[in-house]
Amino acid sequence: MFNFHKNHKSLALTSFLVFLTLSILIAVVPAYQIKDTKPLPSMPEMSEEEMMGLSIYVSENCAACHTQQVRNIEMDNVWGSRPSIPSDYYYSKKRMDIWRQSPSLLGSERTGPDLTDVGNRQAGKEWHLLHLYNPRTVVKESVMPSYPWLFEEKNEEDITDNDVVVAVPKEFLKNPNKKIVATPKAMNLVAYLISLKQADLQGTPSGDFIPATKKKKKNADGSESPEYDGEALYASTCASCHQPNGEGLAGAFPPLAGSPIVNADDPELFISIILKGYDARPEYGMMIGFEDQLSDEEIAAIATHERSSWGNNASEITLEQVKEIREYLNNQTQ
Repeated sequence: MFNFHKNHKSLALTSFLVFLTLSILIAVVPAYQIKDTKPLPSMPEMSEEEMMGLSIYVSENCAACHTQQVRNIEMDNVWGSRPSIPSDYYYSKKRMDIWRQSPSLLGSERTGPDLTDVGNRQAGKEWHLLHLYNPRTVVKESVMPSYPWLFEEKNEEDITDNDVVVAVPKEFLKNPNKKIVATPKAMNLVAYLISLKQADLQGTPSGDFIPATKKKKKNADGSESPEYDGEALYASTCASCHQPNGEGLAGAFPPLAGSPIVNADDPELFISIILKGYDARPEYGMMIGFEDQLSDEEIAAIATHERSSWGNNASEITLEQVKEIREYLNNQTQ
């Protein structure tokens, strides 16, 4: 017993048994338990186009820099409305056969943002195509590599009705006389990215976020409520399209600086666009609505920031204004 550390056979056998036990408990058992996982009722089955996009996502090793796991800590609340659960991965984690598990998409690094709910944060294909062609077109500080092999250069006279032309700013074009056209691979990858949306739990239990300390502000009646930072919310929600300086991107996303809609005395249209979205094609890409992603307090904070930045000098948007316009729009759709 006391000479165990001197017996190389016992040491090797014990190490092997410990390794085998841990491998079974940590890897093998959970891998087979996934067979008992069911999809959430509100989860749509992945289409053939989305499945092909998933294959491209894996082959391009996107999981090396992007996670797909919303942890149960409040800082992850920006990536999804709830912590991830096993059912979220039902369609993307099917076993290939008895020996092989499909590639893990959870990821371990967040060099780039988490993509669990990117289909809700960025529902417009125009943004994703620009971002894949050259991420610096929409996020100037991005360190993500470009994927030009997912696109073709064509002369304008060679463009067909089936081609999806990407509105790349001229300073990012190698040949200004050419048009950038998305290949089927690019379109499939974008279809997969847009499909990444957290499904409604519909009664399925899920853990809550572990709360972090938040700033509180004093209300006129003496009560306290969370203090929302409009600038930070804009940076995480809007800046990827409208840019941190509010100047937008020509041909893709409209400017907010100097916008008559943003600066209007009556903010109804402005708030309505934030809530319900807006389709300004062909001049600009389609904007999604944020009525399900942002609370009234968050919308008021973002709108106020946009109306008081980049030379804009419009009045503050109040919580009551947002509530009133949301209620009015909801009544109109009933």
